[in-house]
Amino acid sequence: MTVKAGKMPCSTPNVYTKVPDGGWGWTVAFAFFFVEALTYGILKSFGVFFKDLMESFDETNSRISWIISICVFVQTFTAPLSTVLSNRFGHRLVVMAGGVLISTGMVIASFARSVVDMYVTIGLISGLGYCLSFLPTVTILSQYFDKRRSLVTAVASTGECFAVFSFAPAITALKEQIGWRYSLLAVGVLQLSIVVCGSLLRPIVIKEEEAAKAQPREEPTETKYMLENEQTRTSIESIDSGVEITTSPSNVPGKTKAEPKSEEPKEHVQMLVETDSSPAEPKTKLLDFSVMKDCSFICYAFFGLFATLGFFAPSLYIIPLSLSLGISKDHSAYILSAMAIAEVFGRVSAGWVLNKQPIRKIYIELICVILLSVALVAFPFASEFWGLMTCSIFFGFMLGTVAGTHIPLLAEDDVVGIEKMSSAAGVYVFIQSLAGLAGPPLAGVLVDTTQKYSSAFYSCAAGMVLGAVFLSLVRPCKVGLCQWRQQQSTEESAAAAAAVAVPDLPDDFIDMDIGKGENSGKASDSAP
Repeated sequence: MTVKAGKMPCSTPNVYTKVPDGGWGWTVAFAFFFVEALTYGILKSFGVFFKDLMESFDETNSRISWIISICVFVQTFTAPLSTVLSNRFGHRLVVMAGGVLISTGMVIASFARSVVDMYVTIGLISGLGYCLSFLPTVTILSQYFDKRRSLVTAVASTGECFAVFSFAPAITALKEQIGWRYSLLAVGVLQLSIVVCGSLLRPIVIKEEEAAKAQPREEPTETKYMLENEQTRTSIESIDSGVEITTSPSNVPGKTKAEPKSEEPKEHVQMLVETDSSPAEPKTKLLDFSVMKDCSFICYAFFGLFATLGFFAPSLYIIPLSLSLGISKDHSAYILSAMAIAEVFGRVSAGWVLNKQPIRKIYIELICVILLSVALVAFPFASEFWGLMTCSIFFGFMLGTVAGTHIPLLAEDDVVGIEKMSSAAGVYVFIQSLAGLAGPPLAGVLVDTTQKYSSAFYSCAAGMVLGAVFLSLVRPCKVGLCQWRQQQSTEESAAAAAAVAVPDLPDDFIDMDIGKGENSGKASDSAP
């Protein structure tokens, strides 16, 4: 993508001969840290408003859960739109627009008079803003790093963990002073700083790739041969058959005299060569759905679909669960903060492990997903503060290993590769939208039906187990597809070699040979 230079220093694209693994990428990582904090960090801290919203609007758990559910659904469902807009207008402008939408939705929500107003403001307006802010930021960050991609992305994504650690107690204390409405208003104003983060996202241009595209295509052998014969008027004699083959008009059978040389054939051939040597460059697709033909990507998308069920519900229901066990509000906020701190270590640890070479990253992800399922099952067995604290720390650590790496892993060759990362991320998050819509309300319905918060964690664990099953199929599908493509390529090469081994002969080759033989026979008969 070509970006015109602007007046601001950070508006011009960065040009590198190869992926820099640093440079301005560190500034992009810094911006991504705060974007994570002000998007997912706020979403995961929204549980502190649950009791206040239920009391103010006189609604059930499931009805309040729809606020975050609609927000997550819109955020993931509009992911392809985010990809198209980023490819068309650039990542910076899209992220800045997303920051304005997030802030607008949150500020208006502070004046809501019903839960339906919350559905529109936080669910639709802020949800669209979350999509436009998060996805382009993580995509451009992956383009700035290669060898360090896993580690840098994991560390930068800890922004949401620090946000939950700091926002949950801060918002709880702020509510006691000014109420939940003014606290929500303050959060909306704070989220406006995403616009500043978006302004730091300078596009990146790899010079080497552009040079490769600009190289003229090699002239076809047949065209070179025609050009050479027209310029030199040379002929090739076949010793075996005795037939004289040439492209010169003076040697064509039936011509008794050499015709004057004409410049038209030469000019025609030269024009043909120039046309072939400069093919038109293919247009860049705004959204490439060809990844849907890749079986490994389909399995990975289903993994994301079911794993999303376990991402948000525990953070939303950990405080209500602790309150139902008789734990105070302050201690409940500490549990959520401990989960966030553990998630920081999980993200950093996963990034450090995945940065090692050589290592099959998809298998490390699978192990983390299985352990995350175990952590979700352990929550209902906690009956007091320290038991719940232990489960939260274990869950937070394992959540960090998965949440910080599942989108960057799309850039690995086991899934789609860095070339299709942008489009694949849009389609992948789009598929996740269904789980984002159904996850929290499903957990809320189970809680209202069974009157037990443990049922919400069981539903999350079931989704995570299904996600692990599909994740285990990604690598086998990729290997099978590569083998099939290699077999197809081998067959095509063999067919091409066979075609080259039997060259096409001119239609008059046999006639010329027979005619020459007859003339030789007549000459021998007439000889005395």
